[in-house]
Amino acid sequence: MSNSIGEKFQITTFGSSHGVAVGAVVDGCPANLELSSEDIQKELDKRKPGTSSVTTPRKEDDEVQILSGIFEGKTDGTPICGVIFNKNQKSKDYSMFKNTPRPSHGDYGWMMKYGHYDYNGGGRGSGRVTIGHVIGGAIAKKLLKIHNIEIVSHVTQIGDIKASKQDFNTIKDNIERNPVRCADLKAAGEMEELILAKKHEGDSIGGVVETVAVGVPVGLGDPVFGRLDGDLARILMNIGAVKGVEIGLGFDVATRCGSEINDEYQITGNKITTRTNNSGGIIGGMSNAMNIVSRIAVKPTPSISRCQDSVDLEKMENKKIEIRGRHDPCICPRVTVVAESSTAIVLADHMIRSGFIHPNNLEK
Repeated sequence: MSNSIGEKFQITTFGSSHGVAVGAVVDGCPANLELSSEDIQKELDKRKPGTSSVTTPRKEDDEVQILSGIFEGKTDGTPICGVIFNKNQKSKDYSMFKNTPRPSHGDYGWMMKYGHYDYNGGGRGSGRVTIGHVIGGAIAKKLLKIHNIEIVSHVTQIGDIKASKQDFNTIKDNIERNPVRCADLKAAGEMEELILAKKHEGDSIGGVVETVAVGVPVGLGDPVFGRLDGDLARILMNIGAVKGVEIGLGFDVATRCGSEINDEYQITGNKITTRTNNSGGIIGGMSNAMNIVSRIAVKPTPSISRCQDSVDLEKMENKKIEIRGRHDPCICPRVTVVAESSTAIVLADHMIRSGFIHPNNLEK
């Protein structure tokens, strides 16, 4: 089972939803980066459960403890281990799923592949393990900030409700002003109503999350198998709820002509830019110094309270199930920080690989 990602800046996540703890080990962070538990905590607070009516009511403080890698307020070049202890599990809600896989969950695959599966809260396959992504992403963000690279993720669609386009600063300002984390405040209100309606119906709803990275230099990524867009797509698709990834225009390029979407170059104040950014800041597998824009399609939460069909694997017979427990009626608001963190991890890795960040010591 693979639990690590990254080449020079590597994240290994551990733990399960109803286990003792969840967390991450970050290896490859250079020494002399100023870092504290508060830097990581402020990111974790964005995905913490039980913070609004559109998230799961499970209450967890998600308070991180740093076990290694920081000395006198700075990284020392050794692995950084961050851990969060689970405190509010209700495993009895899952006992019925020991031999009965939940629809559109990974249960059946886990059971067949490994034979021994922690079915409580989805175990290692739970969305709760993305805490490890956020720990790694918080550290990556600190590294990127040295080079004035900023990243923000926001919800652009819930169901058939779409947000209008907003500039980067507006996105940063507005996503903290509503529980959906949508930069279009009018659309955010409509999205919240839709999510709560689906929650009342015992159902769930999917959507789209966009991530924008600004300040990325030209030349990150390699043209063939180390493509920046390839690595971004990989880490974003490794988020459990994600069923599709787009860079730039994404699937819209299939209906366009080259004359419509080619990003033509121009010189503006001694700086080379493109007139448009249809490629989402990545051309030929490498960054071109324009904003990097990606979008992920997030599926509806598969844990819904309606009666559904499944099977009893022990008795080999059909079975009706109703999923109890505490679940998000929409995954999108809390997955924004996971997408943000995942993007930061890839960019930090490529900044080191491309020589923009010294691999050992930031003071060199």
